[in-house]
Amino acid sequence: MPKITKKFVDQLTPDPAGRDRFLWDEGDGALKGFGVRMKPSGAASYIVQYRNKEGRTRRIAIGRVGVLAPTEARDVAIDKLRAVTKGGDPSAERRAARQAMAIGELCNWYLKDAAGWVKPSTLAMDRSRIECHVKPLLGRRTVAALTLSDIERFQGHIAAGKTAKPRKDKGRSGKISGGRGVATRTVGMLSTILEFARRHRIISENPARGVKRFKDKKRKRFLSFEELATLGRGLREAKNNGGSATGGAAIQALLLTGCRRMEILALPWAWFDPQARCIRFGDTKSGSQIRPLGATAVKFLSAQSKSKDAKWVFPADRDKGHFVGLPKVLERLCVKANLKDVTVHTLRHTFAAVAAELGFSELTIAGLLGHTMPGITSRYAHVPDSALVAAADRVSAHIAAALDNKSGASVSHIRPAKNG
Repeated sequence: MPKITKKFVDQLTPDPAGRDRFLWDEGDGALKGFGVRMKPSGAASYIVQYRNKEGRTRRIAIGRVGVLAPTEARDVAIDKLRAVTKGGDPSAERRAARQAMAIGELCNWYLKDAAGWVKPSTLAMDRSRIECHVKPLLGRRTVAALTLSDIERFQGHIAAGKTAKPRKDKGRSGKISGGRGVATRTVGMLSTILEFARRHRIISENPARGVKRFKDKKRKRFLSFEELATLGRGLREAKNNGGSATGGAAIQALLLTGCRRMEILALPWAWFDPQARCIRFGDTKSGSQIRPLGATAVKFLSAQSKSKDAKWVFPADRDKGHFVGLPKVLERLCVKANLKDVTVHTLRHTFAAVAAELGFSELTIAGLLGHTMPGITSRYAHVPDSALVAAADRVSAHIAAALDNKSGASVSHIRPAKNG
């Protein structure tokens, strides 16, 4: 094993067996006890291993590979090992310091560590919830002193709107809201952070386990055949009367594909593969994946105007970004069409509802929507599953026919949801 240098760490690869890989400094001038630990994910950290005065082996991480240079990490390791020779125990000292850590400090540490293994979009949402809800209510509390009742009280305060306030973010309006949904999701995130603390031995048990969370009251609203026909008529009228052509096209694309809002609005042409009849997403809520498309959806996306230097399938009207004003476009359409309680996510629910009424299984529908399916190795595939493509064909063709008010598209069991 060679000495740990920049060239050495740049060439490191994860263990093919999926285990943690430990590599120690060796060769001329090697520092005994100095090494690198690489996780199966590829994240690597510099470590120091030693025996304390009781003869017990201890190991501590001293910095991430890529953040610290090998020479900087070696200097830190020397300081730690020098303290050991004087009777110190860096691991015990670090644990004692962490046990006195405040929730706010723990959150900062979690965000810094998670940058190596959590999706950027998820991390941004976590950071927002931490700054808006966790720090104001629990930031100064000691991690070790936090109890289950504290967390349930925290959940109640968010639900009641105690952390609601006007937004200060540039370019954003409205206010940071509370509510049961926000409270439940924030407690779920806090539980993940506390589990992180437990793994690092700051606490022995996660106090968020057993918290009674508010029930999820997600709306299952979808559009009936008659409502799809009404929406289709409204889309055609808006287009003829100078409405947003891009916004209307994005609404149709969402209905024909079952995609999430930003999966369509931020869709670059480079990800659309009409030959393979799929979208090759580089990043989604479930990670990178291949999403099957029906022939009707492929034809519709291919028909969108594309200039020579176009990046987005649905470009913004005034700048070089992608289209963003979809909720307002949909709201105006629904007001004119007298369609109640319709959101952008209703379009995705409609795709799923049509698939269900056509007789497709939950597993097939999950594949069409891009949900993570345990045991399915789709992430290794280079082309979409033929069965999913066939299913997408039927669903997109049915929805397109409904938008055009063609009677052959009607499915008797699809009824309009009750408006409350």
